[in-house]
Amino acid sequence: MTQISTDDVRYLATLSSLQLEDEEVEALRTDIERILDYVAQLGELDTSGVEPTYQVTDLENVWREDIVNTYGVDREALLALSADIDTKQIKVPKVL
Repeated sequence: MTQISTDDVRYLATLSSLQLEDEEVEALRTDIERILDYVAQLGELDTSGVEPTYQVTDLENVWREDIVNTYGVDREALLALSADIDTKQIKVPKVL
């Protein structure tokens, strides 16, 4: 059985930016121990004759050409519509 301390749980909570009550820490510690025990059980299974499953839905990536569509408008025409331009870039007010 894997032993997880409450300090380990608090450290994980800190890394995850979680604030936990003492009861939650203990409950989470128990859950993590059970999960790790289950993973250890899975690690004991003999999977030597099992083919890896990479895709179970038979979906495939659909690829397309990476073509820029300007929709018939060139850069200079768009820049001409802007109120303020600097070195072929549209200047906008700062947003903070």
